[in-house]
Amino acid sequence: MNYPKGIIFILLVLWSSMVWGGESKQQVLPTYDEVIRAKTDLWGEAALRQENGASYEFFEKLLPPLRYVNATFKHYPIVLSAPKNPNKARFVSNGSGINLTAHTTHGWKDVGFPVSFRVGDREEIYGGDLRRLDGPHFADGFLPVVQLNYREYDGVYGQEAFLSTDPAFADNAAVFVKFSLDQGKTGKVTAQIKLDGRMKYDKKSLLDEKGNVLLLAGGDWQWDEKWRFVQANITPGEDLFLVVFTQPMEKEKLPNFFLTGDSYQQHRERTIMTWRDLLARGMQVQTPEKIVNNAWRSHIIGDYLLIRDNQMCYSAHNQYERVYILEGGDAVRSLMYWGQFDDARQLMLSIIDPVKVKKGLKYHQAGLKLSMLSQYYWQTRDSDYVNSIRDHWAGEVDCIMNERDPNNGLVPPERYAGDIDLRVDSLRSNALAWRGLRDAGVMLDEMGQKDQAGRIAAAAQEYRKAILAGVDKYTRRDVDPPFIPMAFGGVEEPYDAISDSVMGAYWNLIAGRVLGSGVFPPGTEQEKWLIDYIHRHGGLCMGMIRFRSSGDWWDSRANLDDLYGARYVATLLRNDDVERALVSFYGKLAQGCTRDTFIGGEGTCLTAFDEYGRQISLPPNSSSNSFFLRMLRHNLVQDWDMNDDGKPDILRLMYATPRRWLMDGQTIKVERAPTAFGEVSVVMRSELKKGEVIAEVTAPPRPCPKMLLRARVPEGWKITTASVKGSTLPVDANGAVDVTGRTGKFVISFKVVQE
Repeated sequence: MNYPKGIIFILLVLWSSMVWGGESKQQVLPTYDEVIRAKTDLWGEAALRQENGASYEFFEKLLPPLRYVNATFKHYPIVLSAPKNPNKARFVSNGSGINLTAHTTHGWKDVGFPVSFRVGDREEIYGGDLRRLDGPHFADGFLPVVQLNYREYDGVYGQEAFLSTDPAFADNAAVFVKFSLDQGKTGKVTAQIKLDGRMKYDKKSLLDEKGNVLLLAGGDWQWDEKWRFVQANITPGEDLFLVVFTQPMEKEKLPNFFLTGDSYQQHRERTIMTWRDLLARGMQVQTPEKIVNNAWRSHIIGDYLLIRDNQMCYSAHNQYERVYILEGGDAVRSLMYWGQFDDARQLMLSIIDPVKVKKGLKYHQAGLKLSMLSQYYWQTRDSDYVNSIRDHWAGEVDCIMNERDPNNGLVPPERYAGDIDLRVDSLRSNALAWRGLRDAGVMLDEMGQKDQAGRIAAAAQEYRKAILAGVDKYTRRDVDPPFIPMAFGGVEEPYDAISDSVMGAYWNLIAGRVLGSGVFPPGTEQEKWLIDYIHRHGGLCMGMIRFRSSGDWWDSRANLDDLYGARYVATLLRNDDVERALVSFYGKLAQGCTRDTFIGGEGTCLTAFDEYGRQISLPPNSSSNSFFLRMLRHNLVQDWDMNDDGKPDILRLMYATPRRWLMDGQTIKVERAPTAFGEVSVVMRSELKKGEVIAEVTAPPRPCPKMLLRARVPEGWKITTASVKGSTLPVDANGAVDVTGRTGKFVISFKVVQE
């Protein structure tokens, strides 16, 4: 749809002449046009050249923030809900209303009844002029209590909204709203209700024709029957309150409740406690960057806002309000990484459910399900649970074991991609099916089920040989680097610029899944070819996966599908390519989610829609949340299978932290991080001026074949020695020490000097 346009781009002429001061390094940045046309990630490469590498501040200034969606309400929605509650409300992010109608066929679903907000004597739409809007922000930086300020002539109107987690209100998705006049002598607030049928305003309750409660009012609100709005004057210190019920509440079920400043505050405090208690159950992380600390908390909360009962939905209030095996599985796996096992265990069932199979993706999905189950097992060693749900996953093992083609050893042809129903001998499907089969066999062996494990292991070994034979046969070595097709049989040609075509864009999405499958052992030339092809043929921008969008509402085709970069980044980190992985980390944080609210979509437009923002597709998105959560976890804690036998064999601590995090006086803290060897905790303090970095480690309870700890000090500093309890430890060139075999709590002192 068409929106009124301001400035289409942030002035490109400024970009072309902009000089970035990277602490002590300076460089002229590539222009937007140069970046879009390049086959390498020009902004990502520029970030690598900054002192101490990529940073949020570097990427933040390159493009306007994500803001717009293809709906009449135009500004991205913020979903509000109690944790896992199926009833959810839509708060429009510029403060213009609650449950506003999308009026579009592009994937949106409407919810509740629209309530729009206006301020001032001229009844201007709240947030209608972005030049005068501050926000949205979350309370304390991460809690789903939305806060905004909007200037209307001489007045500044504050707005705050949250959905109460009190069950009496949460089941009706009741949104509490407060308006304040933060500047000015007097003002006016109007809330207009759009609903067919008669309405009655009685004792500060707005009722529908059946007598159900639609809205509660706190303050001197007056009802206008003709124009269907409540309106009130407002003065400084005299706040106005509303409760909007997304699902109308039967009046007799409404508790003895009066909406006042005190009752508003009680619900606010209860809601905040609910979310803080939920976060406290899992891993705790504290970094020197406030925005990172806010982001991980907000992303975890964001997943719980999208869960419906025990279903990890991809999104809410749009076509993605359902479970997807890949994307939902990634979100569940991220909750495991962050220690939310009680919920992850229940959420897995709706994903592993053998009934849930998308036509043409049977084997692809079977592999994903088995790998997710395996991760759960290694992090919990909960064999009782795995055995108790055998009916959910045993069929996935059988179909991969028994349904492969005896002529080539591969599973039957499947869709090239979920959105492309071209049936091919798929490298992606076979790689993921192999990984799931291999993981299941290793898991069963560890659980003592040796006979079945042995049969699976033998089948997985032969299966991998068949896959690699197909790769060897169909790899195009006449291009540089060699091109590995995602479709065997010679049906796929190399892509000169990956994102210039729809097929190339989908190759870019699914190549990362092949990398993540580990079908190419770590360090092999095939793994390197895939990564190099992505790097050198237009696969990335700011470390995020590029994509060519086909929807007619996009302002341009130059877009990102960054959430599909999770496996690419994990491969970089496994290979210890830290600086390039941090490009993706900060690129996502700065330009792959909304500012201050950390909401992502499936796709985002690189082209600025106007001077205030860019377009985003169908937010919010649980897999987008999981992408960031997975990266941050692996920056801090990595448990990998490096010897390629399916069993985690190494624990690397603080291995990929940004160098800035160990500037003098800074502290990094990780508490109760789940790993394949049990929970681990690390507190690392930088005292560069005193010549040391101190790490306090609580080792995991289970034996770990190899455990390493790294101190990534800023550029210009060098670690000379390390010691524990007076004993010297060898330090490698990258600042890591081997602490294998140490148990309980111990302290490592790294001695540092300026170079």
